[in-house]
Amino acid sequence: MPASQSVRANKWCKFERTFSNQKSETRYIREIIYGKKRAITYWEITTDPETMPENSTSFVMTNLQGNLKKTLGDLYGLRTWVEYGFRQCKQELGWTDYRFTNFQHIERWWKIIFCVYTMISLNSPAFLGLNQSRKIETEVQEDSSVDFSKHKQWNHECGWKNTLNNLRFIIQPLLLFWLIYPWLHVFPNSHLLLGFNHLIAAMNQFKPCYASG
Repeated sequence: MPASQSVRANKWCKFERTFSNQKSETRYIREIIYGKKRAITYWEITTDPETMPENSTSFVMTNLQGNLKKTLGDLYGLRTWVEYGFRQCKQELGWTDYRFTNFQHIERWWKIIFCVYTMISLNSPAFLGLNQSRKIETEVQEDSSVDFSKHKQWNHECGWKNTLNNLRFIIQPLLLFWLIYPWLHVFPNSHLLLGFNHLIAAMNQFKPCYASG
């Protein structure tokens, strides 16, 4: 900050922190202003403004607007559940399973995981229900000339794990093709190559459903 500016803290304001079980407790919040007010604001949230206990005091930076003295405490409280959900996703998707020491290899693995996570998200029931009617979803499904659900191991239940299982089946022919392809140079088989091309072409008709903004 310029030498002419200073840091100042506003007065503490009491608010009721509402938890997921609908119970509430009293908390305190105040804004910390560094020089002039900007789009990004800074806040302190605590259970005791006198002692500022370390395990129940948070320093928050946000670009949210509005009356944050009443809303920021509850919004920030969702952070724990968001982190918990992402941790479960990373474990299930294998993000924590890489055994690389080169950063470029680790970064490439992250990109793969993010792509998988995006594919799952765009096809999960929670995302399909955003900003689109069930009629649109049904029309998109009926436009597909390939019934992927006829696969004997297709999972018809809801949930992101079920979606991941089905997406694996959709990309499986392409993965298997590239595993077999080197052997076709050793043992040429035009029928097998043509069959794979037809199968991959059919799988490419898969049309993911996702919510438009």
